[in-house]
Amino acid sequence: MKKTGFFLLFFFLSFSVTAQFSNQHSQKNTLPSIGVVAANAISIEKEMQIGDVFMRQLRARAPLAMDPVLEEYLNDIGNRLVVQANDVRFPFSFFWVNSPEINAFAFFGGHIGVHTGLMLNADNESELASVLAHEISHVTQRHIARSIAEQQKNSPLHLASLLGGLLLAVVNPEAGIAAISAGNAANAQLGINYTRSNEQEADRVGFQILSKSGFDTAAASSFFGKLAAKYRSRSKPPAFLLTHPLPESRIADARNRQQGEPTSRRPPSLSFHLAKARVIARYSHDSRYNVAFFRNMLEKKSYVFEQAALYGLAISLFDDGQLKAAKNIIEKLLDTAPNNLFYVDVATDIDIAQRKTLDAIERLENVAQMMPRNRVISLNLANASIKHGSYQKANNIIKDYLLTNPEHALSYQLLTESYGESQRFLEMHQAKAEWFALLAAYPQAIDELHNAYNYARENNLEKQRIRARIEQLREAQEQMKKL
Repeated sequence: MKKTGFFLLFFFLSFSVTAQFSNQHSQKNTLPSIGVVAANAISIEKEMQIGDVFMRQLRARAPLAMDPVLEEYLNDIGNRLVVQANDVRFPFSFFWVNSPEINAFAFFGGHIGVHTGLMLNADNESELASVLAHEISHVTQRHIARSIAEQQKNSPLHLASLLGGLLLAVVNPEAGIAAISAGNAANAQLGINYTRSNEQEADRVGFQILSKSGFDTAAASSFFGKLAAKYRSRSKPPAFLLTHPLPESRIADARNRQQGEPTSRRPPSLSFHLAKARVIARYSHDSRYNVAFFRNMLEKKSYVFEQAALYGLAISLFDDGQLKAAKNIIEKLLDTAPNNLFYVDVATDIDIAQRKTLDAIERLENVAQMMPRNRVISLNLANASIKHGSYQKANNIIKDYLLTNPEHALSYQLLTESYGESQRFLEMHQAKAEWFALLAAYPQAIDELHNAYNYARENNLEKQRIRARIEQLREAQEQMKKL
């Protein structure tokens, strides 16, 4: 499916990727004691509630890249790391922020965001994994809860006063940290010191997760070396680095930690390079520039996998309206790997653009037999069915997918479209209400349910369900105000 962007708000504690894998080699196996102080600050249940609210606000205001193909890849890598982590208390979710910043962050409830700029600057999958392992460690060590406990020892913590600066920090770290410092000057030094302590813990724990997951542990130091080079020419470091040691001070620590550890030299990952090609083609520059970029890459053979360069070129050609050329490339790639989700997704886009929806549906249904409820296949199949006019089929597919992924905003968008196209306005307003609820836009969600109520007419059971859902949303709105 083609990229979908949303702009949304949230509160979070951002952990910059530039603050990775430090501390002394002698401390690498010393894990912190985290139970008491974190438990005194905030319960697991409360942390999950806050994380849910912040994620809803984030969907509404931040430049998220809701791209099922990239979501699938990122969550696959992230969950492979989570399996090797200790103290996992809730499910993790990983998502993309469409931003050129080299950054990643974690916040309440196991939510981890990765900027597309980080993918553009990573050279291999282990470098990406080293960042994710670090952020996973921030969550498992409950650093936000511990930070709250530490600040409460000195003065009451007013979360609302930090909201604006922390929100700004996710998209513009330099301006965001400045805003936080200006609004909370009394605790500025404490916050810096405590965050550095958090980073040291995440360094140690993240390194162990990376190693146990079989990734190349040298990736941490190599990635930070690139970060150091990137910022070396600046006369003044970015403000978000003020809360973390500069990259140069951490590269040696990462190398020291690596000594004595078994080296895992992983072969290059085709999936990583396909994902990176997709980020380049869909989230940087325009289509004409990208066509030239990938053609130059292919001509000079400056690629790790030719398939990834061809894939990037196919996307760029498609976005530039050159459908026939894009299709020729994708069909050749599909001949080598007919079930590759990257290829199937673009092939579906091309079929729909050429009004060959039956071809897309047939291909997707074949893959769906092997990958039921896969987000890429399910959402593409639903989209192709909508375009073909098979609305009930699309509705069934989306509802089935939502059974296991009830907070997938893009699914509710597709469901809203399907009901609208088939003029089922009662269900359309209900689906749109759920989409608004996922954005914490509760007044708009309630308005949609009022509209749905009017279409219920004599269906008293449906009216009763709508009234009950309105009460649930009002309660959720009140709970959000109390956080």
